[in-house]
Amino acid sequence: MGAQSHTLGCAGLLFRPSRRQPCHVSPPGAEAGDMAALARSVLVTGSSRGIGLELVRQLAASPRPPQHIFATCRDPEGPRGKALQDLAAQHSSIKLVQLDTVNLPSIQRAMQAVGNHLKDQGLNLLINNAGINSHATLCSLDSQEMLDVFATNVVGPLQVVKEFLPLLEQAAKGEGKEGLSCSRAAVINISSKLGSIGRCLHVPQAPMYPYRASKAAQNMVTRCLAAELQDKGILCVAIHPGWVKTDMGTQEAPLTVEHSVRGILTVLASLSQDTSGAFLDWEGNSLPW
Repeated sequence: MGAQSHTLGCAGLLFRPSRRQPCHVSPPGAEAGDMAALARSVLVTGSSRGIGLELVRQLAASPRPPQHIFATCRDPEGPRGKALQDLAAQHSSIKLVQLDTVNLPSIQRAMQAVGNHLKDQGLNLLINNAGINSHATLCSLDSQEMLDVFATNVVGPLQVVKEFLPLLEQAAKGEGKEGLSCSRAAVINISSKLGSIGRCLHVPQAPMYPYRASKAAQNMVTRCLAAELQDKGILCVAIHPGWVKTDMGTQEAPLTVEHSVRGILTVLASLSQDTSGAFLDWEGNSLPW
């Protein structure tokens, strides 16, 4: 139903062995390697489990993986980072990064660490996946919960883009790069159809006021970023990953994380200037705002 559980911590690099018309991109069918070949460097937030972990896994295992995969989470060396540690030990392309998306100094330290590693090449693809859920109803809601969810799902991703913007701009200016694509520079915000105002009355889940409102706000952030960053050569898109079997989506969800991520990566490979600012699902279908 959206991004995976958010993870918090400080930052550092750890090395281990214009208005668009509704659009539709090709449905899943190609391997993740097709997308991986398009992006030299990728950073994924909230990558210790669920969708984030699977994104890192499929990118690293693809036939032509990105040269640099920056996998971020709260405590990559702690027990919750065990699956990520094991994955990094198998793929030299994976670099573990401590990153707290609601802690500005942490984001800044992560940016410095990633920038130092990439030198003058810049960051091609930033995937804002970290997020938290809330099932609060009108009766159970309290203001602090609302603020906490907004801090993680809206302010956090926006701060990450703001701090990493110099690296994205650097990548966008790469020699011979034209148009908009993930191979040049892109921001992908993992959203949810539960944030769609147009579909709100047609989705059967509980009100989930903090989560739904935060995802609607994140979608607006994506549209604003797309408008502001287009002239800088940076593509911005919101992606709904489907209702996925994860800790956040529960085992009642109909979609496996492997299938969802395979679709997401195929969609990312098809993105272009015509799809910047779009709200798409994991199959490439355009969703109403």
